[in-house]
Amino acid sequence: MGEKIARQQRTMGPLLVAAVLIGLIGLPVAAWLDLRDLSERMLRTQVSEISRIIDDMRGFYGSDVVGRVLQAGDAVTATHNYREVPGAIPIPATLSIELGKRISAYDGSVKYRFVSDLPFKGREPHQLDEFERNAISAFRANLREPIIEASGSLFNRHVRAAAPVVMGQVCVACHNSHPDSPKMDWNEGDVRGIQEISIAQPIAANVLSFKYLLLYFGFAAAAGLTFILLQRRQSALVQGMNKELAEANDFLAAISLKIAKYLSPQIYKSIFSGQKDVTIATERKKLTIFFSDVKDFTAIVERLQPEDLTVLLNEYFTEMSTIALKHGATVDKFIGDALLVFFGDPETQGVEEDARACLRMAVDMQRRLEQLNRVWRDRGVEQPFRARMGINTGYCNVGNFGSDDRMDYTIIGAEANLAARLQSIANPGGICLSYETYALVRDLVRARPLAPIAMKGISREVVPYEVDGLLGELAQRPQVISEHATGLDLFLDVEAIDENGIERAKKRLSEALSALTARSKPATL
Repeated sequence: MGEKIARQQRTMGPLLVAAVLIGLIGLPVAAWLDLRDLSERMLRTQVSEISRIIDDMRGFYGSDVVGRVLQAGDAVTATHNYREVPGAIPIPATLSIELGKRISAYDGSVKYRFVSDLPFKGREPHQLDEFERNAISAFRANLREPIIEASGSLFNRHVRAAAPVVMGQVCVACHNSHPDSPKMDWNEGDVRGIQEISIAQPIAANVLSFKYLLLYFGFAAAAGLTFILLQRRQSALVQGMNKELAEANDFLAAISLKIAKYLSPQIYKSIFSGQKDVTIATERKKLTIFFSDVKDFTAIVERLQPEDLTVLLNEYFTEMSTIALKHGATVDKFIGDALLVFFGDPETQGVEEDARACLRMAVDMQRRLEQLNRVWRDRGVEQPFRARMGINTGYCNVGNFGSDDRMDYTIIGAEANLAARLQSIANPGGICLSYETYALVRDLVRARPLAPIAMKGISREVVPYEVDGLLGELAQRPQVISEHATGLDLFLDVEAIDENGIERAKKRLSEALSALTARSKPATL
């Protein structure tokens, strides 16, 4: 699916670039072509209207002016009622009125009208609308202000423009002396009326003039729909791929969690974060090595059923590993009932602090084991675990050992073997240190040297130190006192006991001490 999406991406890229270029170039081209057609269409309309108006003027001039002049036998006169007077021709106002009737008689886009609110007597009165009345009033107030009105609807527009008809010297003399004039006190410059030009432009009729833009928008819409469909298809593919990746990630996460059970958390983290490569490689480091073993484990195996032993051993290793991880140790391996951990790789706090952390861990392990023994005895285990622990500080080879197919992250060296040997000479429930470790933690423990031992691979004699007591911060920790023998079952967890329990413990321990004292006195005869 990933290859399919990659092919689509390679195809979609050029197509998208081509579509964008066509869109950028096509819009101005389509607009220019449509504007050219619209201009041509408007020019044709204007030519047609002007031609019609000129024809109307020629027709009116030929019939009502030239024709009447030719028919007149006597002198020609100009009057407003020229039709009633033989040989008369229309005055300018009458000419304008008559032309307006002829031009407006057609259903065209251009109309012309000459109107006045003071018509001559006997002439058909003008029906003035609001625009015309307002225009006449405005012109009489100010001749310089143009009067234009635009109106219409969504599908058409209507523009009306009015111009004033101003009285000249000849017009004033005629109107003031004419018997049919409604006003006899005209002055030169007075506004007689208005001439109005009205142009209607149906927008719907010009919509088709934008055919190239419509084609462009149609193409853009089709391209957009196609792009949306392709994106939806690609989105579906990506969602499917994401779903598969999510399932694969969940599977890998589950597998990695299972693999993590076989690795120390520090090693697991360093491998999966990319800090360490999974290759056969080692390095030499100074580490603090811890080795513990359960005393008389073979005898315990013989007394317990395999199922009970499995539960007991797993519980023991779980508790010990938890304590080790809490102190920053790297859990190397479980060898039967033995536990091997080390400090200083892959994370270290320095040689001294690593050794001190290892000692703190060992003390916590012994205390926790005492608590576990109490729980196990309550479950019927007569002789629970007692562990011996050895700690050594020295140089080891640490890293991946094994083959290309299977590796083990562990330590190798005589110093690691020394830790195992120290464990073997430690007392049950005790901790044995090498001098190198003791020198780093001497302010935490009270220890006594044992007889020197010799080990294969180590040229010097090794002086073990057995921990007798705790000092400093370790001595301040809560204590667990536990002892079990025939007729003796003692367990005291100083951290867990409450105030009432302390008083009861003191009382019972005092009674026990008195009883033991009495038992130890020789009988009197």
